[in-house]
Amino acid sequence: MLAKTFYGLEDVLAEELRSIGAQNIKVLNRAVTFTGNQRLLYDANLSLRTALSILKPIAEFDARNEDQLYREIKKIDWANYFTVDETFIVDSTVNSTQFTHSHYVALKVKDAIVDQFRDRFNKRPSIDLDHPDLRINIHISENHCTVSLDSSGESLHRRGYRKAAIKAPLNEVLAAGMVILSGFKGQKNFIDPMCGSGTIVIEAAMIAYNIAPNMLRKDFGFMHWHDYDRKLWKEVKGDAIAKISTFDHKIIGSDMSASAIRIAQKNIQRAKLEDKIELIKSTFDNLNPPDGPGTIVMNPPYGERMQKEDIIAFYHGIGDQLKQKYPGYNAWILSSNIAALKRVGLKASNKKTLFNGPLECRYHEFVMYEGSKKSK
Repeated sequence: MLAKTFYGLEDVLAEELRSIGAQNIKVLNRAVTFTGNQRLLYDANLSLRTALSILKPIAEFDARNEDQLYREIKKIDWANYFTVDETFIVDSTVNSTQFTHSHYVALKVKDAIVDQFRDRFNKRPSIDLDHPDLRINIHISENHCTVSLDSSGESLHRRGYRKAAIKAPLNEVLAAGMVILSGFKGQKNFIDPMCGSGTIVIEAAMIAYNIAPNMLRKDFGFMHWHDYDRKLWKEVKGDAIAKISTFDHKIIGSDMSASAIRIAQKNIQRAKLEDKIELIKSTFDNLNPPDGPGTIVMNPPYGERMQKEDIIAFYHGIGDQLKQKYPGYNAWILSSNIAALKRVGLKASNKKTLFNGPLECRYHEFVMYEGSKKSK
């Protein structure tokens, strides 16, 4: 199988897969391959925090042109995977000099599948862009084509709790990856002082209480497969519920915007975490954190809609607050504004590169020692 993720989270995902019993784990670019049984396939969809989708390959072949691609796709017995009365969709990713347009590849694959059904049953299945019974994934690297079934259906970042959001919300998978990269495992306080719609604190709470990230999801792609085992899925979900643990520290989300706090509150309620996360309307300057140790993860504005001098002063102020109020905390800041990030005025002890949508970002850790660093 293959689990897709964001750049920079591949090793995190590999470790997650290892923790649920996956075998033969291999890290790729934005993906991790692994082996496992049907139970593991179900568990991967339910439990992996940094996976976007779980693909199950069903065929591999070489194709040098569109006609060969069409013929090879038509050789696959598609009646093994869905019926003529069910719907499907084809997603494609291409990295090839022969095949340069992913949309055209998807259309060619669709034609081959539809023609096979028409030849055999004198009837064709329909495409459903929103809720297909089967989602087929095509990946072409130069001449090599891999055909997979998408066991996730909708992207796994759609946890089911975020119905409302502020502008440009953080992807849930990225937020979970940021929390895991910070080293937070539920052993101390956690704060997001610029929480927006609450995504980071929700993901942190699910990690702290060991709640599977997709527990709220009602539908996965594998539920529409012919070999779907309802009893096995119930067992996997029951095992995940039994692993939910307790947490003895605080998880705090703060934001200066009243509307952001209202949105975060609604999302936290949908996630059924209202008794586990404390929300505070406050600027970062006025926020009074609990005593350390603790972890701070924040995604401050990058400055697209601010004057240069304002964003520089803003990041400088972040550094001042960290030095004054957060001894014993590890602070992690995500930003695409590298110049502003340097104005925090602290030496980063850890630096990583992540992508927030199309924006290349730096994710820096600042360790706020209690007393002097020398004495520490």
